[in-house]
Amino acid sequence: MEIKSAEFIISNTDVNKCPQHDKAEYAFIGRSNVGKSSLINMLTGRKGLAMTSATPGKTLLINHFLINKEWYLVDLPGYGYAKRGKSQQEQLTRIINDYILERPQLTSLFVLIDSRHEPQKIDLEFIEWLGENSVPFGIIFTKADKLGRGRLTENVTRFLDTLKEQWEELPPHFITSSLDRLGRDDVLDYISTINKSLL
Repeated sequence: MEIKSAEFIISNTDVNKCPQHDKAEYAFIGRSNVGKSSLINMLTGRKGLAMTSATPGKTLLINHFLINKEWYLVDLPGYGYAKRGKSQQEQLTRIINDYILERPQLTSLFVLIDSRHEPQKIDLEFIEWLGENSVPFGIIFTKADKLGRGRLTENVTRFLDTLKEQWEELPPHFITSSLDRLGRDDVLDYISTINKSLL
């Protein structure tokens, strides 16, 4: 898929105020500092489309971007950022849950996992929650350039093996690096295939 246009449409905290349309939406979510903004900018080829920050957890809103006038990329708040107060954590959980469970246009959710780390309980619990609610999703392993090939393969395999303890069938997964554009075509081709199946 060639990205010809990517335009910011709206940010909000209420699923009921999201754009009204009949296009597919692909949402991206992950723990704070997982590299979500950098990934979105890499996928779209627009360096400043999603705001990156040295301070993790800056995305506090549901951000809609219209891609090629055909489908929406949705940047969701990150989960599990401990430095937030309890009330703000509860608010973000509500924003995330309402969008994922109540947005009929949500076609697939991409859960971002930092490939540098051991399987994290918070990621595994979130994925389990998606399964319990029958939410279609894929997994994107980020920051592949930070590891050697052997360690990368080992970490990804360990994460998928951990999922196999609960899942009969694994979701699609992708290995990416925002630095060298690794995985860009794989993710975009996956979205393109789904879009074609919806026609």
